[in-house]
Amino acid sequence: MTLELQRHVQKDDESPFYIDELIKCRRAKRGFTDKSVPTEVVKDILSIARFAPSSSNTQPWKCYVLTGKARERVVAAAVKNFNDNHDKLTPEYPFFPEPLHEPHLSVFTKFRGQLGDAQGVERSDKESRRRDVARQFMFFGAPVGLIFTMDRKLVPASFICYGAFLQTVMLAAQGRGLDTLPQQIWSLQYQVLRKELGIPESDMVVCGMCIGYADNGLPENNIALDKFGPEKFATFLDV
Repeated sequence: MTLELQRHVQKDDESPFYIDELIKCRRAKRGFTDKSVPTEVVKDILSIARFAPSSSNTQPWKCYVLTGKARERVVAAAVKNFNDNHDKLTPEYPFFPEPLHEPHLSVFTKFRGQLGDAQGVERSDKESRRRDVARQFMFFGAPVGLIFTMDRKLVPASFICYGAFLQTVMLAAQGRGLDTLPQQIWSLQYQVLRKELGIPESDMVVCGMCIGYADNGLPENNIALDKFGPEKFATFLDV
């Protein structure tokens, strides 16, 4: 099996470290081609991601890999559930505080505006916005969908471990020429996923993830995002 281990990277501001280029090139993709991803490649990615750090090596992650008919079945059930109950679905844990406060609200609002512009959807167009949300439950056309769960008895600190694991999955995929999208929104579908995948009540749905080859002709896959520099978020102390 031949894997695409390198990707074209812009030469300006190029780092001498390959890992730096993987991190900078990784982007959330919201549209994929139908090019297939072999299951062995997904297994390989997860075999690398298992080396992500976790508190006292607890490794709180569990993963369901959806391809083929299983993916189609889950997508169909999730889209129907969303279309029938979009105003009633609640996640297993809060995504943001209510209300979201500054300065986070401004960053959130700017991004949502950029995404809507790229998709050609006005914020007032509720029907089109619902249709775009439904695409999330189609894994945006990606051939592989992952669903991640965690023992619900674990405390919020385990989300720190989970974040490290998810980033490692995405970087491992990026290094193999694949694109990804982490999808917190799948937590809204915990009832459907519990039924379709046999997820026990003792586990909570943390998120989903798309894996595939992005369609980079789509405007939403080419949004230029502002990323804060260290001077914005870091305090350096030397006394």
